[in-house]
Amino acid sequence: MQDAQDAYRSGFIAVVGRPNVGKSTLINALIGSHVAITSSRPETTRKAIRGVLTTDHAQIVLVDTPGIHRPRTLLGQRLNDIVDESLSEVDAIAFLLPADQEIGPGDRRILSRLRSQFATKGDDGAFTWKVPLIAVVTKIDELSRSQLVDKLIEINEFAGFTDIVPVSALKHDNLDEVRRMFIDVMPEGPQMYPEDQISEERPEEAIAELIRGAFLEELDDELPHSLAVVVDDIIRPDDEPSEGNPEEPRPKVQVLVSVYVERDSQKPIIIGRKAEHLVRVKKKLRTPVNRIVGAKAKLDMHVKVAREWQSDPKKLDRLGF
Repeated sequence: MQDAQDAYRSGFIAVVGRPNVGKSTLINALIGSHVAITSSRPETTRKAIRGVLTTDHAQIVLVDTPGIHRPRTLLGQRLNDIVDESLSEVDAIAFLLPADQEIGPGDRRILSRLRSQFATKGDDGAFTWKVPLIAVVTKIDELSRSQLVDKLIEINEFAGFTDIVPVSALKHDNLDEVRRMFIDVMPEGPQMYPEDQISEERPEEAIAELIRGAFLEELDDELPHSLAVVVDDIIRPDDEPSEGNPEEPRPKVQVLVSVYVERDSQKPIIIGRKAEHLVRVKKKLRTPVNRIVGAKAKLDMHVKVAREWQSDPKKLDRLGF
């Protein structure tokens, strides 16, 4: 029987921060697998992706939120709404602050939002947090030791964090300490997911995010920010190998995908000359998509135009936002 010290812990941690501060990179590094797409482009994450981290004595659900920002479109507002929903029932918050950047208006806006939802203000003006708020100082490999010390002092004065932990997710520096700290602030509770489950996403969502991430990497600066990907269907073959010929290859699982842009002029950018971009993305994703569907799969991608979808409520609903 486990004693109190070894009691199983479980709960939810929301990972928040400005766009492009390394939220997805940190979650992927902690879990040890690619559950959230990463890119140097801001606002890469558009959904609250839940990564599941399981150890011998704990299970933590890490909620990778879209970066909190001042919305310019209806999509931007809905991304902020996703953050609100993600924060509504968490047991702790990890606030990511990059070591190589100044604390700015975006960070102050996030802090104000967190205080209004998770803190009480005393007569002396000091805030008391209702849930643990951990400052995760990312990208520490960019600074010297003395610069890092100065940065940690600055962050400590920025807000009354429960704890501060520096990390370089890319170089796996201090990840164990982040993991330990996250587990320590979790309440006692049962295991919520099977041990081998690392994400809460449906196969359709996981494949759509993989495709969008592959286009982000393939096209870099050329990619329209208005790209959206929807997996319309996953069709599994009914045909079993015939009894007379068990060696006969099974038909592939068909994955029907719609890739949306906002203007006709953006379609050739996505497709590429002689469909080179589509071909490269399909080739790159062959193994991960096979793994998700549990069989050999064929990606059937079609590029379509959904005009001004980022500001059209009906189109946003259809695209899953």
